[in-house]
Amino acid sequence: MKIVSLLPAATEIVCALGLRDRLVGRSHECDFPEDVAGLPPLTRARVDSSLPSGALDAAVRALYAQKLPIYELDESRLASLAPDVVVTQEACEVCAVSYEQVVTSLRRVSTSSRIVSLQPTRLVHVLEDVMRVAEACGVAERGELVVADLRRRLDCAAAQAPASRPRVAVIEWLDPPMLAGHWVPESIEAAGGGALGPKAGAPSPYATWDDVRRLAPDAVVVAPCGFDLPRTVREAEAVASELRRLAPRLLLMDGNAYLNRPGPRIVEAIETMAAWLRGDADSVLDDRASRIPAR
Repeated sequence: MKIVSLLPAATEIVCALGLRDRLVGRSHECDFPEDVAGLPPLTRARVDSSLPSGALDAAVRALYAQKLPIYELDESRLASLAPDVVVTQEACEVCAVSYEQVVTSLRRVSTSSRIVSLQPTRLVHVLEDVMRVAEACGVAERGELVVADLRRRLDCAAAQAPASRPRVAVIEWLDPPMLAGHWVPESIEAAGGGALGPKAGAPSPYATWDDVRRLAPDAVVVAPCGFDLPRTVREAEAVASELRRLAPRLLLMDGNAYLNRPGPRIVEAIETMAAWLRGDADSVLDDRASRIPAR
């Protein structure tokens, strides 16, 4: 069986299921496990992802206004790989190549690939997606083992939650500010916090710093979508004064790898936040999280 993954979370799921050797292609954003970098990339972005937050947001809005896709798919390379299974998504056109693009491309290149499209909006959907990929790839029993382990770790995090659930807001974008929705509110709850902002499963809304302050959070997690930790730290420095006025406790996270990516490592994000919320900050300040830059 040959598998193509067009979504970083899906690549992590495939590898967690022990199917790394079946992967023959990936999206340009798939970066974990590290050795997937050797696989041929099948997508590319039409915007420069290295732009500052504000300019990147404007570039994406401009493409939407022109009704142009944010990503392009290499049809000829996809055809040459002739995958049996293609894993893609329907949750967010900003995050990865759209489902419609994938279907249209596969129809044009006349492959008989099975499409597995992930649409996670809640935390439970992440676990269900592991099983969906496992079943499509013929390793359902392995999927059950992976999901059981993820559930066990979630139970452990919940058991160690602080008694007084601090009110937590998650910033998913810095310029303009956005509050994290979809599976993030439930991730906060799973970590022992009380989630502020959008309801679980709802899209991530734009907000103002005043909007966030009015929520009166006890703690704020800054985890911009698509940014690793060093970039999050750099961009947070530009709005550090605003961030410090939001809450007495602030944590910067690698949102791209953990919190914003609906794959197995979402559990690591929850474990990280759980440790931080119960006051065990030193154990989470590594490549996953950092404190707000000093004045």
